[in-house]
Amino acid sequence: MDIVIVLIPIALALGAVFAVLFAIAARSGQFEDLDDPATRMLQED
Repeated sequence: MDIVIVLIPIALALGAVFAVLFAIAARSGQFEDLDDPATRMLQED
C-alpha cells in the first residue's frame, strides 16, 4: 500500500509534464499542417 502513495504523485507529475509539452507544441504551430508533408513526397519537382 505504501507504493501507491509514491506512484500516484509520480503519475500525476508525468501527466502534467506531458500536458504542458503538448500545450507548448500546439501553441508553436506544430499541428497546423498535417496533410502537406505526407503529400509533398508524391509531388514531382
